Amino acid sequence: MSEKPFIPTLNRPPKDIYTETEPNWDTLAALGPLAPMAGTWFGEHGVDINPKLDGPQTNAYLEYYKLEVGDPQNNGPQVLYPLRYHTHIVEPGQRQAFHDQVGFWLWDPAAEIVYMTGSIPRGQTWLAAGPAKATDRTFTLWSVRDTHINTIASNPFLEAAFQTVQYKVTVSINEDGTWSYEQVTTLIIPGYDKPFEHKDSNVLTLVNPPRPNPGQIDEGWWPRKPGQTHSRNF
Repeated sequence: MSEKPFIPTLNRPPKDIYTETEPNWDTLAALGPLAPMAGTWFGEHGVDINPKLDGPQTNAYLEYYKLEVGDPQNNGPQVLYPLRYHTHIVEPGQRQAFHDQVGFWLWDPAAEIVYMTGSIPRGQTWLAAGPAKATDRTFTLWSVRDTHINTIASNPFLEAAFQTVQYKVTVSINEDGTWSYEQVTTLIIPGYDKPFEHKDSNVLTLVNPPRPNPGQIDEGWWPRKPGQTHSRNF
């Protein structure tokens, strides 16, 4: 953990916190560095290094990663462009989930910050953040336990037995059309004489291209406009 993590600056809010900035309604065109990640992906080169009683254990894994383009979201003048994601991971030859995770990748173009929310059914959730330019092909996000912004929340057992003090993920958009990640989750574990770095990495290949955000396709409007005529039957 020698590298200093990124913590977004908590500035004073503007005088007008209610008036909404007009977004670009074509989210896919406004996702900045996240745009190449949109779609459905498969990775078969996953490597997981996790803690066991007798030391680190290395496992291979397969990953199905779906990132759906969402409509722009306003927090008053702040505009965020989302990718809603679900990643499902299994060990080779197995059916049951080795890891299951949902959340959002978010691009804040005004602040030039990428956010990622994560939640897993082990009873843990977090917000990670990192600086980026719209054209960046690699970027790094952090979540740090002792902050009030990009922080980590765990259920009581995990907090006592596998306390997560930092999460770091680096995403790389590759020239061959794939994208990859390397993440390090730093844990404090009873019986270990130093923090344990739980590492995961994979390379993801496109299976299906993304659809536009719901506001850009006819059926995307149907829940919001009752009585509207649609081009598809539901």
